[in-house]
Amino acid sequence: QVQLAESGGGFVQAGGSLRLSCVASRRASTPAAIGWFRQAPGKEREFVAAIMWSRVTTDFAGPVKDRFTISRDIAKSTVFLQMNSLEPEDTAVYYCAAAMGMSSSALSRASVYNYWGQGTQVTVSS
Repeated sequence: QVQLAESGGGFVQAGGSLRLSCVASRRASTPAAIGWFRQAPGKEREFVAAIMWSRVTTDFAGPVKDRFTISRDIAKSTVFLQMNSLEPEDTAVYYCAAAMGMSSSALSRASVYNYWGQGTQVTVSS
């Protein structure tokens, strides 16, 4: 079982930056990947970014790939989502999720993730 805790959300003006953290507390197996998803009011949850745990393979959604970066600190069991040049359209609840077994080609699929955090709110004002 894996427990995930997100932090780092907040309120920021357009053009600003935030760094989200996802700490994975695991009792047994190491996650294969950690992904970030977001859900805005009235919209479906959508993929943002993901990273494989054992090697530096990443994937990004089109709208964020030139503005967001994802990294991991294995020793701290933490994945970071650095969000730059934030736009009002980035306003959402951001969730991290852990997949226990997957291939890098499936990083963007919510269905392959087994565990989810509670989410952290990101609000970007215009």
